[in-house]
Amino acid sequence: MPTIALVDDDRNILASVSIALESEGYRVDTYTDGASALDGLAKAPADMAILDIKMPRMDGMELLRRLRQKSDMPVIFLTSKDDEIDELFGLKMGADDFIRKPFSQRLLVERVKAVMRRISPRDPSAPKVTDTARNIDRGPLMMDPERHTCTWNGQNVTLTVTEFLILYALAQRPGVVKSRNALMDAAYDDQVYVDDRTIDSHIKRLRKKFKAIDDDFDMIETLYGVGYRFREM
Repeated sequence: MPTIALVDDDRNILASVSIALESEGYRVDTYTDGASALDGLAKAPADMAILDIKMPRMDGMELLRRLRQKSDMPVIFLTSKDDEIDELFGLKMGADDFIRKPFSQRLLVERVKAVMRRISPRDPSAPKVTDTARNIDRGPLMMDPERHTCTWNGQNVTLTVTEFLILYALAQRPGVVKSRNALMDAAYDDQVYVDDRTIDSHIKRLRKKFKAIDDDFDMIETLYGVGYRFREM
């Protein structure tokens, strides 16, 4: 039974998220601040951590920094902040994904499953991207699903799990249009019922990350009312 450390100073979130995760077969250890979590994880390591950013005594960023000194345990951030600088800083420090508050319990559970499949799949029969995925070489774009690495013109592009899987689905077949539902299925393996704008926001962040490296990046095309495609070169 995989163990998840849930760290948040909101006891309502601790209770509701714990119930959702335990119903999926996870064991959940809860902490109300970063300092107690750091002590607790030293005594009882977890398979994954879900961290709030803004907490008393020690915030999520500092907790992640200290965890990364000794562990590569996957981490998902919960945040109510709108500042994308925090997200990019967290990714550079080694966070695996971000979920913005308020969020649906279903979405959080699917994100947890996706990260667990990529980092340390425990069920050999469970579907995972590396079962059929191969490296992608599309000119300046290189993607390695086993290492979860992505480069553009030789420069590393740091992507969350969801962003990586969406881009991989698009780049597999350049010129082929993918609907939002198809991209959601590719990212989560299961049908996840969220607003269409969820995929739009992922695409927006993908474009922003690539444009930070190459201002002329225009490989992800929008077909309004239909979906997205990776432009043929």
